Amino acid sequence: MWIAVLAGFALVAAGALYQWMGAARDARRFPPPGRAIEIGRRRLHVVVRGDGAPAVWFESAIAASSLSWSRVQPLAARFTTACAYDRAGLGWSDPPPAPLTLAHVVDDLQAAIVASRCATPCILVGHSFGAFVCLAFAATYPQEVRGLVLVDPPTDWIDPDQRQLYMLRGARQLSRIGAWLARLGVVRACLALLTGGVPAAPRYFVKVFGSATARTVERLVGEVRKLPADVHPLVQAAWSQPKSFSAMAEYLRVFEEAATSVRRFQMPGDIALAVISAGDQTADVIAAHQTLARTSSRGRYILAAKSTHWVPFDEPDVIVEAIRQLIDLTEC
Repeated sequence: MWIAVLAGFALVAAGALYQWMGAARDARRFPPPGRAIEIGRRRLHVVVRGDGAPAVWFESAIAASSLSWSRVQPLAARFTTACAYDRAGLGWSDPPPAPLTLAHVVDDLQAAIVASRCATPCILVGHSFGAFVCLAFAATYPQEVRGLVLVDPPTDWIDPDQRQLYMLRGARQLSRIGAWLARLGVVRACLALLTGGVPAAPRYFVKVFGSATARTVERLVGEVRKLPADVHPLVQAAWSQPKSFSAMAEYLRVFEEAATSVRRFQMPGDIALAVISAGDQTADVIAAHQTLARTSSRGRYILAAKSTHWVPFDEPDVIVEAIRQLIDLTEC
């Protein structure tokens, strides 16, 4: 018995040491591509490219960072200032306060915009959960917003039913477990196996985490591979950190808050708006996106016919063209 206990402690210690050494190596290899902006006692990482007005701010999906705009931001920076940032706890940003609220997320974005000294009013581009953040921001700070581009917004989660709430709360619990596994080096080792092309890696995932989780992880890794090759190790390093999983648990709570309150957001009915649907969406979701676009007298609906939910990876040109047209429209 004592031998088993000692072996367990040794395994935990070895995993923690592996994680510490890997995190130190990642910090040396992958310095922040942008700059740190002070938000009270915390720092947010912001990447600003290009110049001109209006500035465009990119708001990422629920657990994504500024890296998720790696195919879109450089294209937008050719004709205006393009700003991507890491929400608190993601990428190179410091962890968020807990418990996190939608108001915290909106105020962090406002603080980043002010501290960056980029031109306002700006255009906000939000993908998935980021679309909810953009809507909340526009409702809170309408004078700061020139237009919105909402990329495959999760309208099917507005007013979630009991099944969806159960899924969100289960995902929060899994995120907290993920944070502990990351502290012990398990996540780092699994990602190294999966991205390293080890044939048996999917079977290990099925045994340890279950088939549903294994399929989700494999799918996400497949999506990340659509990004430029030099971004892949940065994403892997970010998701080897415990803080990413802890932050995801907090953002899943904020997602539930946003989903239950988004209908109450009040925005000017003439705000310039573009709503983009992924090509694989259901007819019901596409209809909801079209309805959302019609809430503005200057609203447009766009179908990214070749895209999955990750339109920024699949068809970045569609988003960039929507931004360009929104700028032209608001200059009239």
